[in-house]
Amino acid sequence: MGSGRWSSFVALGDSFTEGLADATAETDVYRGWADRLALHIAEHNPDLRYANLAVRGKLIRQIVTDQVPHAIELEPSLVALTAGGNDIIRPGSDPDLVAALFDDAVSRIRATGADVLIGTGFDTARTPVLKHVRGKVGTYNSHLRSIADAHGCYVMDLWSMRVLQDPRAWCEDRLHLSADGHRRVALRACETLGLPTSEDWNEPWPDLDERSWQEQAAEDIKWAREYLAPWISRRLRGVSSGDGRTAKRPCLEELPTNCG
Repeated sequence: MGSGRWSSFVALGDSFTEGLADATAETDVYRGWADRLALHIAEHNPDLRYANLAVRGKLIRQIVTDQVPHAIELEPSLVALTAGGNDIIRPGSDPDLVAALFDDAVSRIRATGADVLIGTGFDTARTPVLKHVRGKVGTYNSHLRSIADAHGCYVMDLWSMRVLQDPRAWCEDRLHLSADGHRRVALRACETLGLPTSEDWNEPWPDLDERSWQEQAAEDIKWAREYLAPWISRRLRGVSSGDGRTAKRPCLEELPTNCG
């Protein structure tokens, strides 16, 4: 089959797939790598219908309980499932248990005949605070690859994308991709799915002026005050950024011609 083999595409997940930090002209509505991937697919199949059920802050059990049944009802030919990151970074979480839930979700989706695209976790070696959960992310990634092998899924390898270790790939909170980070992930997804593109996700970044250690320290302090402390506070209070939110594209719809 050719590149236009998918007539419908549904994306599931959390803030990563909702597209946080990849802003659009509409207030509090984001584009993100999945929306960008949909545009690439639509280049080969203009009749593509697309839904994005991802909601920021969601844990894997919430995604499996709420989003997976909705996706199955939509009967898409392609599903992107990236989930578990919010669980893995929480203290005391068990990647084995998270992976078991992920496996169940993939099994149910693949039983419908839909193709499934999954994404590994990022390498957090250079990310403040999150570098301490790098081992858990690696363990989870091993599970994800085993699940993909068992069920015949496409695997978007985010861990190996060294280009994303540049600070310009991330927004100020250091947790969500920048617009260019999302663009590169979408191109990586195209490569994984065998979709030809005119851009290279691994294109080197332009040279960046070096900052003094004083400037870096000042940025770290500002980040801890404005982003890390509120994040910890929400965890302690059991509050999620996705509380009360619904999916931005809950139904399969054709993409508007001006959405690029």
